[in-house]
Amino acid sequence: MAHVALKNVNKIYGSGTRAVHAVQDLNLDVESGEFVALLGPSGCGKTSTLRMIVGLESISSGDIFFDDRRVSDLEPQDRNVAMAFETYALYPNFTVWENLAFPLEVRGVSEVEQRQRANEIAELLHITPILDQYPPNLSGGQQQRVSLGRALIRDPSVFILDEVMSHLDAHLKFQMLFDLKRLHRDLKRTMVYVTHDQVEALALADRVAVMSNAVLQQVGDRNTLYNRPANVFVADFIGEPPTNFFTVEPAQNGDSIKMIVTNADLTFALTEQTAAAVKVHGGNRFTVGIRPQNLHLDDKGDLQAEVLINEYLGERSILSVANSQAKFRALVSPDVTAGPHSSVRFSYDPADVLVFDEKTEALIV
Repeated sequence: MAHVALKNVNKIYGSGTRAVHAVQDLNLDVESGEFVALLGPSGCGKTSTLRMIVGLESISSGDIFFDDRRVSDLEPQDRNVAMAFETYALYPNFTVWENLAFPLEVRGVSEVEQRQRANEIAELLHITPILDQYPPNLSGGQQQRVSLGRALIRDPSVFILDEVMSHLDAHLKFQMLFDLKRLHRDLKRTMVYVTHDQVEALALADRVAVMSNAVLQQVGDRNTLYNRPANVFVADFIGEPPTNFFTVEPAQNGDSIKMIVTNADLTFALTEQTAAAVKVHGGNRFTVGIRPQNLHLDDKGDLQAEVLINEYLGERSILSVANSQAKFRALVSPDVTAGPHSSVRFSYDPADVLVFDEKTEALIV
């Protein structure tokens, strides 16, 4: 296991007017034995970050350390990093056993030890019954397990996973989430997982590093990212359905402050702590965010709206509603029958109201 540290790491592709700054001043620590996910949309810099950790991409500036050893200039084979890809990259003319044993064979490990370690990995991944089969005859889930096994058999200091579930259907993905979580628990390896899927990241990782536009936005556990997002991007990217946002103006209400939505007849109350922070921050306009899960149907609720769509999803329904020009969504029971044009009211807990600076989009604490 290794502690991975990225210090002021930058990656720039090209030069001059065509230069692309893919990763900007990235500082990130992955503790020894920790499972960290790099999460973000396509083009955010997460894959470039992963490739720099592995050594497949040179860094433009900064440093990467494994424990106290600077590895920035080392070749991939000298870093003791194993990598599993979204494409399984298996040798089709090798059996599963041969695919697993090949990294050891290249290193000159004896055949007896090859077989012993391949059997141990196969048992860990529940692929012992298919050791004599060939990859083209396997399901996608089985091929992914073999790919993981071939990486794990090297006993790496750092285990890198690059979008390894993007080709799996929903059922297999659910099983792989369970298997990867179990593997990390059993092996206690340092793992870095790259994905654009928030469900995968939040389900698997001890901490998630959220990236956007080449910049690290926030690092935290699932509760921190969900309840205290650092900015509008994180609040919007984490959570399904996405957070509702409103442009608001503050209004003094006795000793407290309320937020008046500028394009609708809606008002949000704040906790004393948030109101005090808004007062210290100052400003005439803010962005308020509240998650659909935190809006509750209530005949006496303060927020009134007209139903646009009632989207039934089996275990839940999503109400898309509007008040004047403001449109937002609420997560409700599937038993709710409110249809288009019907009037509904919502209540909420002021503690669930997030307030962001309108210009910087940073959370106001």
